[in-house]
Amino acid sequence: YQVTRDMVRSLGFYRDLLGMKTKFQDGEKWTQLDAQGARFALASPEEAAAVASSATVIVFEVDDLPAARKALEAAGAPILATRDMGSHGSTITSRDPDGNVIQFFAKAAK
Repeated sequence: YQVTRDMVRSLGFYRDLLGMKTKFQDGEKWTQLDAQGARFALASPEEAAAVASSATVIVFEVDDLPAARKALEAAGAPILATRDMGSHGSTITSRDPDGNVIQFFAKAAK
């Protein structure tokens, strides 16, 4: 899970940007989302582990990195860095509305 101080804003960001569907929501405390079969959750600070911080980086694999960049820009998310890893793929680093670092990764074309 990712800790958020504003559930409504963060839920809109992840749901609208990535098309995730809400599986369960407990008000503004916790929201469970479906990330293409994987579970991804947003937690309020009250629900999070005491030591939770943005020391983690969540990486979302996408098929179309330029489209992901356009979606991030449209959402007002900053583009912090891009990285071309040659035959492995490429990444875009950004931040969610709470300032947590997130990355989008696309495999290199074969």
